[in-house]
Amino acid sequence: MSKRLPRGTWDVVVVGAGPAGAAAARVAAEHGCTVLLVERDGIPRYKTCGGGLVGGSPASLPEGAKVEIHDEVQRVTLSMNGRWERTLPSRPPWAKMVFRSEFDAALVEEAARAGVSVRDQCAVKGVESTEDEVRLRVGSGEYLRARAVVGADGSASRIAKFVDVRCRQVDLALEVEVPVGSRLSKSWSGRALMEWGPFPDSFGWVFPKGDVCTVGVVGSRGSPDATRRYMRDFLERQEVAGIEPIHDSGHLTRCRAADSPLSRGRVLVAGDAAGLVDPWLREGISFALRSGALAGRAGASIAGSERGADVHSEERRYGRAVELGNEMTSSEQVSRIFARHPALVHTALTRVPLVWSRVDDYLTGRATIPEVLSSRLVRPVVSALAALS
Repeated sequence: MSKRLPRGTWDVVVVGAGPAGAAAARVAAEHGCTVLLVERDGIPRYKTCGGGLVGGSPASLPEGAKVEIHDEVQRVTLSMNGRWERTLPSRPPWAKMVFRSEFDAALVEEAARAGVSVRDQCAVKGVESTEDEVRLRVGSGEYLRARAVVGADGSASRIAKFVDVRCRQVDLALEVEVPVGSRLSKSWSGRALMEWGPFPDSFGWVFPKGDVCTVGVVGSRGSPDATRRYMRDFLERQEVAGIEPIHDSGHLTRCRAADSPLSRGRVLVAGDAAGLVDPWLREGISFALRSGALAGRAGASIAGSERGADVHSEERRYGRAVELGNEMTSSEQVSRIFARHPALVHTALTRVPLVWSRVDDYLTGRATIPEVLSSRLVRPVVSALAALS
């Protein structure tokens, strides 16, 4: 933390109040920094996202966070575009379902409890950086000054453009949140659907949340018409096409290139802004929580760095700390195999119990993707499928 700050200068300004931004702001404050967390929209706000806490997400939550869980997934139905459905059991701890508006607000509350100042309805319009500080121009025309900035402003991040984040994969996600009656609510209680879609790299999902289901599909940005047709067909098959949605939205998901930068001087990126998203399942919450915490620590160190050489040293340290790239590389391997042989992957998941058991370990946070792929049970299957590619 900087000992002497010019008047009006924050140690750390975090842009974006999602999981990555809230984690970064809280951790920087816990390291003794003065921290401002800014959000473009009002808090709470809706975010296009399935809202499933899978993988390492639950373990990355701050202790005591008041996160409301609306369902826990004890069974997962897998299908191939509506065919060959099979429902498989999941083992505790089960994946947990949340509404992102509530979830993000709870994480922001924890950040504020740690001493973070929060300012919503504050859009960042421009970024300027010198060796000593960063200036953010916001919608009101004023400038926010900081010794370090963490960009966690989502897949359309302005901070990511400044850092020059590059992505290897961009997809279109479409989603609705629909109220469901007692029959559908009972049918989906404790059960999620993951469906492999009609064209390469497409898939759909249904996540239960009490009397609401989150239903969506993902497809390549280069196939928007096919993705929209898939969404219409998927909604029909899930018997929710005629229900007026609470939310109906879409957004682009981006997966970073392996050599994409994570920082530029005193500016860091985390979460979706860094392109830290699972290439196969497009899961991003666990990556956001972990990279946000790492960015908060790095931002605190950069705020206290007086020399350019020290700032660059912290940049390199942050890049090494974000070992999430190993998980993304492993997921990309699965994604390539799946795109070429979806039926074989589906068969392995649904007909070889030990394969599903290891994938379930990933979904419920007991193992990372690299650990799943390197396991004695899964490695031969992956090797055989890769040889066919």
